[in-house]
Amino acid sequence: MVARTNIRIVIRSLIISYMITGLLLLLTALLLYKLEPQQSMVSAGILVIYVLSSFLGGILAGKGIRSRKFLWGLTTGALYFLMLVAASWISGGGIQAQASQIITTMLLCLGGGMLGGMLA
Repeated sequence: MVARTNIRIVIRSLIISYMITGLLLLLTALLLYKLEPQQSMVSAGILVIYVLSSFLGGILAGKGIRSRKFLWGLTTGALYFLMLVAASWISGGGIQAQASQIITTMLLCLGGGMLGGMLA
C-alpha cells in the first residue's frame, strides 16, 4: 500500500516537472524568436530548465513521501532524465549529443532532484 502511494507521488511530481519544463521551454522559444541569442546561451538555458524542473520534482516527491527524501528526489531526477532521453529517442531525433553532454545532463538532473528532496 505504501509503495503504491510513493509511486503515485513520484509520478505526480514527474508530471508537474514536465509541465514546468514545457512552460519554460515555450518561454525560451519565445525569447529565442525575439532576441536571437547565441547557441551557448540557449544550451545553458535549457540545462537550467532541466535542473530547475528536476529540483522542483524532487521537492514535491520529498514533501509527499517524507522519508528518505533525498533518495526519492534522486529517483525523481533519474526518472526525469530517462524520460527526457526516451522523448528524444521516440521523437525521431535520436540522441545527437556527445557522451560528455549526456553525462553532464544526467548528473545535473540527478543532483537537482536529490537536492530538491533534501530541501523538502
